[in-house]
Amino acid sequence: MATVISQAPPQTVAELVERLDGVPTERIRIVPTPGTATEADLLALVEGPGIACELVDGTLVEKPMGQYESRLAFTVGFFIKLFLRETGLGGTVGTADGPYQVEASRFRMPDVVYVSAERLPEPPEDRKPIGDWAPDLAVEVLSESNTKNEMDRKLLEYFAAGVRLVWYVDPPSRVVRVFTSTDAANDLGENDILRGGEVLPGFELSVRELFESV
Repeated sequence: MATVISQAPPQTVAELVERLDGVPTERIRIVPTPGTATEADLLALVEGPGIACELVDGTLVEKPMGQYESRLAFTVGFFIKLFLRETGLGGTVGTADGPYQVEASRFRMPDVVYVSAERLPEPPEDRKPIGDWAPDLAVEVLSESNTKNEMDRKLLEYFAAGVRLVWYVDPPSRVVRVFTSTDAANDLGENDILRGGEVLPGFELSVRELFESV
């Protein structure tokens, strides 16, 4: 399935960067030519050399993830997985290796996702390389090259796609920003408890413990 581009191709690099919410140029892949990349191109990078990318309006944008951020994302997923095992709640946890289609021409890769048993398709549909279902929880571990506009856009896309809860984990400030909607956010510091709310009822994790467990 080819990506549908609704806008005219950008005429300059500056225009391309602006359309991609100001991401650094080193994250923008120029092969295939921006505006022409498809889902097949995305999967070729993810499944081949293992390059984490998102597909934004026909342009492949690398997803930054340093060593610390990667370990932090794994830790978040570990605590959720442990909670599911202990409670038998059901559902599954995924990492930034599987893209989700959030709009017709936008494919995102949250660092961690939780998908409830009710939302996860039956086999073999659950084996699709690109999820066309929305996770219940999307977690993003922020990196230095993430821009505010980029993350604001992702937030809109996640909730529009049906995500119910979003966590933005910020390593420098050791804060987790919890979104229950696009305009309802709560910042949790090291003295606070991160809770799963209606998505993961009963889940509780000290923010301090999260960062100290990396």
